[in-house]
Amino acid sequence: MATATTYGARDHARAQEGARAEAMPVVPATDWPDPPCEAGHLVWAETVAGGNYTHRVLARGTELRLTDLRGDACAHLLLFAADRPWERLNVADTVKVQWNAYLGEDRLLLSDQGRVLASVVADTSGRHDALCGTSTLVRNTGRYGDGTPQSPSPAGRELFKLAAAKNGLEPRDLPPSLSFFQGVEVREDGTLDFTGSAGPGASVTLRAEQDVTVLIANVPHPVDPRAEYVSTPLEVLAWRAGATAPGDPLWEATPEGRRAFLNTAGFLAARGLA
Repeated sequence: MATATTYGARDHARAQEGARAEAMPVVPATDWPDPPCEAGHLVWAETVAGGNYTHRVLARGTELRLTDLRGDACAHLLLFAADRPWERLNVADTVKVQWNAYLGEDRLLLSDQGRVLASVVADTSGRHDALCGTSTLVRNTGRYGDGTPQSPSPAGRELFKLAAAKNGLEPRDLPPSLSFFQGVEVREDGTLDFTGSAGPGASVTLRAEQDVTVLIANVPHPVDPRAEYVSTPLEVLAWRAGATAPGDPLWEATPEGRRAFLNTAGFLAARGLA
């Protein structure tokens, strides 16, 4: 089909309607094949290519499942309270308040206000990291020759900048991130041991405990020792569910978690949101 004229370009573009690529959003999300919930509850369905990013605002009570399709995805994650982005994921508080540096099922993702932004409700990977953050332009340029967003080896922070800008945020708003599907452990001497992936098909499911803005960059972990830039597709699915409530085992699991949930509930109640 000729595209030398405006009419030809228009006809060519319209002919692409309904075409599917390996990595792309599915709109509407309810068209996703074999959803993990009632089809009508699905609100986000996307496959994110390696070296790419995505973002979405999710309502309180939404569940978000990330799946490492081929075993070499690494989902770097940032969370912001949707209508007040100054409240955002605080990795240091997430670690120290829960007395644990390792992410996994029943962990809470906390803000610096002592409130829960999201909880981890399921995890079949166990290979995650709350210590190293994501890759940077300088580091990727040194390792791979380039780290700009349009290069073959984009850095996580550069992709986060793009996702942030689409949500009214600036580079100064970007805190350290968490990463899922590529593990890191601390040795007795304090050095880091990269444990890599649990393999294809591993997933982690988060539950939004407030309305949140989600930013995800799918790029190699910054301490991945491989010389080449290895990043494979990440599946992202989200569906309507319900927030964690008093009496839920997760709410009652620890004194620290219970206080964080109470802080969250009190704040939302005062605003008439819960």
